[in-house]
Amino acid sequence: RLCIAVLPLVRRQLDARIRQIEAQLAQIDAAMSDRVEKDERMARRRDILVSIPGIGEATALAMLVEMPELGTLGAKRAASLAGLAPMTRQSGKWRGKEHIRGGRPMLRRAVYMPALVATRCNPAMKRTYERLIGEGKPAKLALTAVMRKLVILANALVRENRPWQPTRPVKSP
Repeated sequence: RLCIAVLPLVRRQLDARIRQIEAQLAQIDAAMSDRVEKDERMARRRDILVSIPGIGEATALAMLVEMPELGTLGAKRAASLAGLAPMTRQSGKWRGKEHIRGGRPMLRRAVYMPALVATRCNPAMKRTYERLIGEGKPAKLALTAVMRKLVILANALVRENRPWQPTRPVKSP
C-alpha cells in the first residue's frame, strides 16, 4: 500500500502503522525469547535446534511452538505431523503421484527456508538434494525431501538431547 500511496497524509499513516506493527512484532519476539530463557528444558531444546545448519532462532522457536511433541516421536510420525510424509493416491489399478498433505502447515512453512539454506550449508542435506536432482527429480520434490530430513533430524537430536555435529568422512584403509 505504501508503494502506491500518493497522498502525503496516507503515506504518513501507513508509515506509522508499519512502525507500530514492527514494534509489536519485536515485543512478541522478545517475550518468546524471554519465556524460552526462563525454561531450562525449552532453552536446551532451542539450542539443539539452532545447532543444526540451516535452522536459526526464529525457526527453532516456530518448531518448538508448532510441534511440542518434538523428540517424542518416531521418524515417520514426526514427518507426518509436519505434513511432510508422502501420501500415495491410487484407486484399483490406477496409480497417481505421491503428494504431501495434512499435518501442520505453519510448521511446514517454517521449515521451508531453512531447507533452502541447508541445501547450501549442511553437507548431508546438500548431498541429498543434489542426489535427487541428479536422479531427475523436480527441485520442489528434492527440497521437500530435505525439509523432511530436517524435521526427522531435529526430532532425533532433541530425543537424544545432543546438538548437531558434522559427520566426518570415513577414511578408507
